[in-house]
Amino acid sequence: MSTGILKAVGLCKSYGSTEVLHNLDLEILPGKIYGLIGRNGAGKTTLLSILTAQNTKNSGEVTYDGAPVWENAEALSHICFSRELQPTLFSGQNNLKIRHYLRSAAIYYPGWDRKYAQRLLAEFKLDEKKKICQLSKGQMSMVTILIALASRAPITILDEPAAGLDVVMRERFYQLLLEEFTQTGRTFIVSTHIIEEAASVFEQVIIIDEGRILENCPTDELIDQFRYVSGSEEAVAQATAGMEVLSVYQVGRHKTAAVRCRGKQISGDVDVSAMNLQNVFVALCGHGDA
Repeated sequence: MSTGILKAVGLCKSYGSTEVLHNLDLEILPGKIYGLIGRNGAGKTTLLSILTAQNTKNSGEVTYDGAPVWENAEALSHICFSRELQPTLFSGQNNLKIRHYLRSAAIYYPGWDRKYAQRLLAEFKLDEKKKICQLSKGQMSMVTILIALASRAPITILDEPAAGLDVVMRERFYQLLLEEFTQTGRTFIVSTHIIEEAASVFEQVIIIDEGRILENCPTDELIDQFRYVSGSEEAVAQATAGMEVLSVYQVGRHKTAAVRCRGKQISGDVDVSAMNLQNVFVALCGHGDA
């Protein structure tokens, strides 16, 4: 499935006196599964809502295939942003039924796959006659996943899709995501706090911290730049000289440092161990916390 590039340049967004996004640049290339990770309040949902023209920006530009996305129905028909459903609306309970959301999706997304949607309804054991306000948190997550996958949108964005799911359904979601990606080559962006179990799915990871993009690179390439180095205080200091030390944990004279070695050899009387994506994220965004 061919798709254009989704690109943000110089994005700034403020709520009152609080600046949430700071001159942010981002390029989403076709045919990848991106993981978007960041701490609470880092600006993830704000960024995604601006990329999909569901929120305004103070300055900057967002384009899809070179055309602005704002008030551009043609560009937006290629992008699906599937967000958490709300059991209540301004008028009270959300009495819309699942089938109402599916009918709206079928109108909005030109590639909507009705057969696939029906298959997922059956697999998730969802009754399309049920009102949104009657659904559990897990069932609401399943509806957002169903709409995202069945949209067949070239760029599909899911914001915390697995938040309401148990471990079995989270595993099934990632299986479905990989199956769909393998069959279609669609671009997916998945924002999640559950980093460890999702890491193997992400071909590319975007880390956002305090409204700025810290990293946007292949997941394995990023992880390979980091190590834990443990030993005596003196040995660790010597082994990591000239490297970026991100955090330190020390008990007595025994010290463990999380370092960004960028391919440099670590030698000396120290223990060196690998870090996973969650460890890397904590090191980069923990701001020195052990």
